[in-house]
Amino acid sequence: MIVIAHLSDVHFGATPESAGRADAVMRYLDALPADLDAVLITGDIADHGLPEEYEAAAKVLTSRHPVLIGPGNHDVRGEFRRGLLGAEPTGTPINQVRHTAKAVYAMCDSSIPGEPSGHLDDETISWLEGVLTGTDLPVFVAFHHPPTLLHAAPIDGIRLHRHERVEALVAAHSHVAAVLVGHAHMAAATTFGGRPLLVGGGVVSTLTLPWEGGVSFDTCVDYDLPPVIAFHVLDDGGRLTTHYRVVPA
Repeated sequence: MIVIAHLSDVHFGATPESAGRADAVMRYLDALPADLDAVLITGDIADHGLPEEYEAAAKVLTSRHPVLIGPGNHDVRGEFRRGLLGAEPTGTPINQVRHTAKAVYAMCDSSIPGEPSGHLDDETISWLEGVLTGTDLPVFVAFHHPPTLLHAAPIDGIRLHRHERVEALVAAHSHVAAVLVGHAHMAAATTFGGRPLLVGGGVVSTLTLPWEGGVSFDTCVDYDLPPVIAFHVLDDGGRLTTHYRVVPA
């Protein structure tokens, strides 16, 4: 059995409480009595893409569990690379893969520099295809932007566009266990390419839905609700189960 934690949208620098909320989540995960196969953080690590935000994030987003962190639309590729990966600050897509004994985690860069919406460019699609064809283990494909409508108007307008190629790629590989995304600051579940599509919730804030009154960014962002994370469980029979958990902060 594989158990992974999935969190998203920590937004260091967004509010005075953002670092504390992220720290509460990471301390909660480290205090678990069992080991996790991985902790995946699907983007918007910094709120403004500033060096000091990544410096703070690098101190907090560590764990005794393996951690894989990807970028979102608020992130700046060069500073992300410098502050979180210790790499040269180039502007090319930040695509990363982590192999464990039980699964493979492909973290794709869906960001478009300077834009809130996202897509996977040709380089990233080719890279992901190589990851998928290079293993028989279950693969969790992760990126920031949801590629489908979530029926939440503010987020739907800035989702992952031109999604057809990645959807076809996911559909063609039966060992894709799930597609994991963030961006929406809400827990949600649907399908994509015949696989589960799971939104990991929000750490810095939660977005309320239109029927709850959240019809614009001015009305839908709630900073008072606690952080929400997901646990994805892949059992030995290949069935995926997701539990969403509220973390006091």
